[in-house]
This record gives sequence, structure tokens and C-alpha cells, in this order.
Amino acid sequence: MSKRIIFVLIAVQFVFVYLCGVSFGISFAKEREGEVVFKVSIQAPEDSKDIKLWIPYPVSDNEQKIENVKIDGNFSKSAVYSQKIENDRAIYAEWDKPAKERVLTFTFKAKAVERVRKDFLANNLSQESDIPKEIRKYMIGSEFTPTDGKIKEIALNVTTGRETILEKATVVYDWVVENTFRDPNVQGCGTGDVERILAEKGGKCADISSVFVSVARAAGVPAREVFGLRLGKKAEEDMTGGHHCWAEFYLPGYGWVPVDPADVRKAMLAENLDLEAAKKYRDYFFGAVDEYRIVLVRGEKGYTLSPKQNNAPLAYFMYPYAEVNGKALEWLAAQKELKYQITFKEKSQ
Repeated sequence: MSKRIIFVLIAVQFVFVYLCGVSFGISFAKEREGEVVFKVSIQAPEDSKDIKLWIPYPVSDNEQKIENVKIDGNFSKSAVYSQKIENDRAIYAEWDKPAKERVLTFTFKAKAVERVRKDFLANNLSQESDIPKEIRKYMIGSEFTPTDGKIKEIALNVTTGRETILEKATVVYDWVVENTFRDPNVQGCGTGDVERILAEKGGKCADISSVFVSVARAAGVPAREVFGLRLGKKAEEDMTGGHHCWAEFYLPGYGWVPVDPADVRKAMLAENLDLEAAKKYRDYFFGAVDEYRIVLVRGEKGYTLSPKQNNAPLAYFMYPYAEVNGKALEWLAAQKELKYQITFKEKSQ
């Protein structure tokens, strides 16, 4: 075959692929990549000899890559521990000698892609009977993820006449968007107290995502929360306030689908939008989340760490957590005895 013919064939193939991409709406996932530096310092009496620290440790998956990890500091010992939930990890460090300051620096390179899971069929007919056995644990309620009482009542009312998992997840998502609001006065990402949020309606991302998960489970939809960190959008940026929580529901025969009703409400507040004007955000965040985030853990609410903390289970594990002489330091982003800074520097082109 002559070089001229080969060139023509390649050109034809390129045009065909391009036209198919335009016709069928093919898109290429957006990416964000750079270095994250996590600096933690614990303020405690100089003679303290029992100080423990846990920090969520992100791992690579199909939609994020974590590499070049470095852990430095003046700790007595440290290690990375697997946690209760599959693929959850945590850096654990101890200080068992007097010191003027206790510091730990956690550095890693992160590459995240836009997580788009919208290629399920609109007429997906999966029902509760199709849910795999290993997924059914994400339908169970608990002290931290209630599914009875008022939550159950809401779930039944919202999903009346809906039979499939997709139909139920859709109406629960819509109900949460329409019946909550972002409260900028809530500390950090909120406590995730579902019953309080249902009463007050306002909260932050951990609150609103918790409502989605509880109501979805009560409706027979497997759901879980995702605790993560937003990457900087600038070339260099302080992203200390970048912790963020969203949710996922499980669609039998397809897999986990991301939803972020909290970011819909955040956009509505920031841009002063009503529900109709926010349609583009409502549509996008059902089945997708942007590339400016990495997953830290997908832990259940009521989180028991490994090694086990001395105090009660955490509402959730997303922020650093520390104990001094067996007593927990305030961890919900107050930055008192437990201080930290997170910075981002994008990968140079």
C-alpha cells in the first residue's frame, strides 16, 4: 500500500472519529494535578508524653492518582494504617517525649479527574431485589445515619409510586436540593446531624450529604458519604478550608454514582439563584463531580479509627484528629490546639 493511500485512510479515520465525537457528545474528562502539602502542629504542654494524631491518607483509584508521598516531623513513631472501611487509610503518629512543639508534614502529588457517571440508561429498571449482598450494608441505618421515624416518613412520601433504584435516587436528590439550604454560619463542613438538619433545614456539605444518605437508605437505595478535599484552582493556593463532603448511591448493574446536592445549594447561595435558575447545577451534580477534588475516605458515620482512639467514635473522619493524654482535641476546623495548613501548587507545564 502506498504512503499516499495510508495517509488518506488515516485522515478519513480522524474525520470519522471527530464527527462521531460531535454527534454523540463524547467528552474528555478534565484533570487537575499538583502537589499538596499538609502541615500539622499540635499545641500541648511541653511535658506531655501521650500525644496521638490521625490524618486521612488518600489512595489512588480509577479517578485519582496519589504518589510521591512524604511524611516528615518530630514524632516518636508513625505508620500508615488500614481503617475499617475498605481502601480507607490514615497516617498515625505518636509523640511520647517532652517537646516544645509537635509537628508533622504530609506531602503528596495528586492527580484528579472529573468523575462523570451519567452513562446509565434513563430507563434503568434495577430494583431493590437486584442489589448485591455485599452492597446491602449501605442500606442499614445507625445512630449516625438514622433511617427511621421522620426520615422514613419523608422517604416513603418522596418515593411514592417510584419502583426503581434510579427513580428513587433521583427524587430523593431533588427533595434534598429543594428542602435544604447552605448556612455559611455553620462551622467547618458541619456535624452531619441528620435530625437537626431536617428540623433546621440549613447546614454545610457534611450535613446536606448526610440527609441524602439517610433518606436514600430509608427509601431502599444503597448510599454512602464521600469525604474529600478540594484542590486549588490557582497556580498556588492555600486550600486549608477545602474539605468537602458529597455522596454516592449504588445502581445495580452499573455501580456507584456521585451526587452533590450540597454544591448545588452552595452555587445557589453564591450566585443568588432560585431552584429554576440553578437547573444546570442540579443536572450536573447528579452523576458527576468536578476535577477539583480528591477522595480522602469513604468512611461510615460513627468512625472508629485504627489504632483505636480513646474517645467516642467520630461523627466522620475527614479532618485531622488528635488526642493529648487520652483527651480529644477539637477537630471540626476550629484550629485551636490542633492547627494545620494545606497548600496546593499546580504541576508546571
